[in-house]
Amino acid sequence: MTPFDDPAGTWNRRYSQDGYLFGTAPNTWLVEHAGVWQPGQRVLCVADGEGRNSVWLATQGLVVDAFDIAEVGVDKARRLAQQQGVTVNYALAGCDDFAWTTGTWDGVAAIFVQFADPALRERMFANIVDALKPGGTLLLQGYTPQQLVYRTGGPPQLEHLYTPALLRSAFEPAMDILALRDYEAEVSEGSGHSGRSALIGMVARKR
Repeated sequence: MTPFDDPAGTWNRRYSQDGYLFGTAPNTWLVEHAGVWQPGQRVLCVADGEGRNSVWLATQGLVVDAFDIAEVGVDKARRLAQQQGVTVNYALAGCDDFAWTTGTWDGVAAIFVQFADPALRERMFANIVDALKPGGTLLLQGYTPQQLVYRTGGPPQLEHLYTPALLRSAFEPAMDILALRDYEAEVSEGSGHSGRSALIGMVARKR
């Protein structure tokens, strides 16, 4: 049995520890590229965990929806939003049972959503594209296969990791890829992501 056979239980246990597993600061790729969205636009955070990214986006004046499969994570995200004095519309849901709606969001943030095996990932990516408005923008960050060497975060399964070719194949039919970077960097996001990491970041706009 792998952790992904019981994702809700796995993440609830991980988020039950003291503090925030991935810290409370937003992801660097997200911060560097969030200027693609303007205050007042509506953004969805996929598998948002304990809320670090959704809360930060709300502080930037965006209207933020977010969901996660782990009740403990969602509860901590709500507390973080309250502490920061912002409102985020949180839902307790997995990627397959979230209430996706067509052409609803100006933006989607998908940051380290690599619990998804290839079949779930295909469905999730398709839902993201469908949920974006025309002209809406996706900001995505993940780990590449080289991360299996570093082991400083992310899943140990090769098939869960991203390559430029995989992302192009998934998104280029419907989206213009504005940035796609395969790189290495030191990451410090709580105890969950810590150390030299093999990363990939993408910015893509729906046609």
